[in-house]
Amino acid sequence: MTPRPALVGQAALLLAELLRFSGPADQTVSRYFRAHRNFGRQDRAFIAEAVYAVLRRRRSLQAAAGSASPRDLVLAALGRVLGYSGRALEPVLRAGEAGLVGKIRSFDPARLAAAERADLPDWLWERLVAEQGAEEARRIAQGLLEAAPLDLRVNLAKRSREEALAQLELAAAPTPYSPAGLRLEGKPAINRHPLFLDGSLEVQDEGSQLLAYLLAPRRGEMVADFCAGAGGKTLALSMLMRGSGRLYAMEVSARRLQALAARAARAGVSNVHPIALSGENDIRAKRLAGKLDRVLVDAPCSGFGTLRRNPDLKWRHGPETVERLAPKQLAILRAAARLLKPGGRLVYATCSILARENDAVADRFLCVHTEFAPVSCAALLAAQRIALDTGERLRLWPHRHGTDGFFAAAFERR
Repeated sequence: MTPRPALVGQAALLLAELLRFSGPADQTVSRYFRAHRNFGRQDRAFIAEAVYAVLRRRRSLQAAAGSASPRDLVLAALGRVLGYSGRALEPVLRAGEAGLVGKIRSFDPARLAAAERADLPDWLWERLVAEQGAEEARRIAQGLLEAAPLDLRVNLAKRSREEALAQLELAAAPTPYSPAGLRLEGKPAINRHPLFLDGSLEVQDEGSQLLAYLLAPRRGEMVADFCAGAGGKTLALSMLMRGSGRLYAMEVSARRLQALAARAARAGVSNVHPIALSGENDIRAKRLAGKLDRVLVDAPCSGFGTLRRNPDLKWRHGPETVERLAPKQLAILRAAARLLKPGGRLVYATCSILARENDAVADRFLCVHTEFAPVSCAALLAAQRIALDTGERLRLWPHRHGTDGFFAAAFERR
């Protein structure tokens, strides 16, 4: 759409609020739009696209503009990321801004330092280079700058993927790895579609769907989603269990668990039992010690694997966040492990891309808990005819697999 002065001004105001990094960007944007209900759908799309372009490419845009001003950064995003020409921007410019736009558009990216080119904080770039090598770190950073597709999970307990695809009547294709996944073209308003309303579809990244297939719960088993959140993976597990057995959705945030009830009802799920935990040592969880067949731990993490969707995380979280999370992740994993019976399967997962939250936690767990043995994630997926081999542990990357960044390690209690 043609930019208008009022919309550019509103984008700069919203960006100024976002750059305080006082909370998640998606919540700030939603709150801003609720306070400005006069915006049309296209207006909201223009503003959101502009501010998210800045959040993704803040460092390179700031270098191009030579300024950290929210308005200058919005103009830089319009000119360098969203493709508006100098002529298209003329109607929105204030006195003296034509020179700024010319400077922005002529900026040579070769002048950028490596971390600026990657649009990452120095510490995160250096960590990726140390763990992955400079060339692979560059590819990872580029993948995290791309916009994420809209993935859906078909509720296979209600209909097949082929049936859902035929009835969807939207441009979509099966995901390459998840047997239940569909990937849409564009970002249609799927939450009003009849298949969504009747519980046949859920919005869920393909990588997140694969965690349920790693756990692979069977009908009639006792299973726990130990960090259930709002229940997306819980519903995927219930689908694989075909609604039988008992599935405990455990979460320390009672507010997040509340969203699960409506989603479960829409999906026709009746075997989910929510438990709002008081902490890792909750007494209700302790009563289940040694009784469960399978436990999934999708641990709280930095979320750096989701930067395509949540680019503000790389500016909100520093290295101290990762150092604070790692001991907590190990404590959660150890608490969840107590629930398993002999022969039971445990899956530890994060949407982080850093070894400190991933391999280091899994390795430390195995050192402390010798009653658990590692299980190959590639073998677990192959047993379900999912052709994805990233080694003994699952490692998903946007630039390689088209998913969010995910890590998973599987264990079996001897």
